[in-house]
Amino acid sequence: MESIKIFAPATIANVSCGFDVLGLALDTVGDEMIIRKTSTKGIKITKIIGQDLPLETHKNVAGVAGLALLSELQSNSGFEIEIYKNIKPGSGIGSSAASSAGAVWAMNKLLGNPFNTTQLVKFAMEGERLASGVAHADNVAPALFGGFTLVRSTDPLEIVKIHTPDQLYATVIHPQIEVKTSDAREILKSNVTLKDAITQWANVGGLISGLYTEDYELIGRSLHDTIVEPIRSILIPAFDAVKSNAIKSGALGCGISGSGPSIFALSKGLETAQKVAASMESVYENVGIDFDIHVSKINQQGIKIL
Repeated sequence: MESIKIFAPATIANVSCGFDVLGLALDTVGDEMIIRKTSTKGIKITKIIGQDLPLETHKNVAGVAGLALLSELQSNSGFEIEIYKNIKPGSGIGSSAASSAGAVWAMNKLLGNPFNTTQLVKFAMEGERLASGVAHADNVAPALFGGFTLVRSTDPLEIVKIHTPDQLYATVIHPQIEVKTSDAREILKSNVTLKDAITQWANVGGLISGLYTEDYELIGRSLHDTIVEPIRSILIPAFDAVKSNAIKSGALGCGISGSGPSIFALSKGLETAQKVAASMESVYENVGIDFDIHVSKINQQGIKIL
């Protein structure tokens, strides 16, 4: 192949209790990208539609991630990238991750798959480093692996794909305000109490157990964040009302997607997920904030060819 068109999914990072280590991929929202081989060494970003983002290779997350791949390969290959951005930067559903992961996945495919998926995560993390100042993997991992992923270690990098129950659906509401990941990280405390830490890692274990055993009630009991959400939620208008409405409408759990401002809920079944969406909408309609909303099955495949 000389060119490829792909879908790179939006993602939910942290999933309440798993700050920087858990993430999942969405099925109904994501970027589209076209990547072509060229005779000129390096990477050129030729087009970005949908958002005002830099075309300069070293200032764009897709370019930086792609250069990391070429550097590791010690390759003289060249690529052109077109990005059709359907995920708004600063939305909290993995905008930079989609571009970073999509670029390296497509380039790897065009080069004959010299790298495995975990290696692609490492390259995509360089795009995240550009975007947020931290090379985190909790968005790029599910984008590349699909489904739920656990970042068990970053040094050495180890990604574990987690079983996803078939009836699990995500609802995500994105209020039209921007919360920069770098800003959302700055307000976090550098120390936590032992009590909060114990609660948090118990919830992580419970969530993963619930996913594997398809115990939806255990999943719901485990979707609690005692460390990050109490601090970051103050940046999101009407967060408590959205969360309360979602739970009353049948959601298993509800929390901040990534660094926000998007709020996610997980539900058993499409009908409940749609009821949760309506309950979330009603909050922002009453407070007068514009929003986007998505209801999605968990995307088991990750990036795919269109």
